[in-house]
Amino acid sequence: MGSGSLPPGLSLTGAGAVSGTPAQSGQWAATIRLADSLGVTVSRTLTFVVGVALDTAIQAVRATDLPYTYRTGCPVAPSGLRRLTVNQIGFDGKYYRGELIVRDLVVTDLTSVLQRAFDAKFPTRRMERVDVHRGSDERSMAADNTSAFNCRHVTGNPARLSQHSYGDAVDINTVENPYVTASRVYPPGSRSYLNRSRYRTGMILPGGSVAKSVAARRWYWGARWKNPDYQHFSKNGK
Repeated sequence: MGSGSLPPGLSLTGAGAVSGTPAQSGQWAATIRLADSLGVTVSRTLTFVVGVALDTAIQAVRATDLPYTYRTGCPVAPSGLRRLTVNQIGFDGKYYRGELIVRDLVVTDLTSVLQRAFDAKFPTRRMERVDVHRGSDERSMAADNTSAFNCRHVTGNPARLSQHSYGDAVDINTVENPYVTASRVYPPGSRSYLNRSRYRTGMILPGGSVAKSVAARRWYWGARWKNPDYQHFSKNGK
């Protein structure tokens, strides 16, 4: 090879072919020089543009996968849930694998939402099962976790079953998009984000990629409630 460099993960074979799988997104330029048996040299400059796809994977779920978020008597059994694994963009601009546990009937909806958010480079700090937080919604929110299924009562209202128990509701960037009740703001430390006029990374705003993509799937945003829940989106508006 002459000058420049190939994307990480690619290499040049002796026959002058480029092989391998790119390991990093970005743009590279490389000048490749090849000489035949007579000593004739040919040069060509190639530009490589490498992108990262959402790379969706959908898997079945077992009760053993949900030790803290599922129990006998929940409205949806593990057989009605799916693990939706995707690439996500972190707040640092790097790519990570994230996962959501969702109702099987809404996989298409949420895949569409995640795709449009990904295309718009909307970041999520983390995306993991609430089981990582031992089923605690408050711990999950404090960790700024984007999540879906969790068979539980409404945080701050133990008399009502949360829509997350059905797997057709999702909370996104919970610190930057607080949940407000009549007496509290969840999670602790998120109160400054009640000022929605000053944008900060990870906030969901009307007209933004997340709000528009959710509306396109006819889902509802908790921001419209009297006590707004800026992180919460659901299929039936609850």
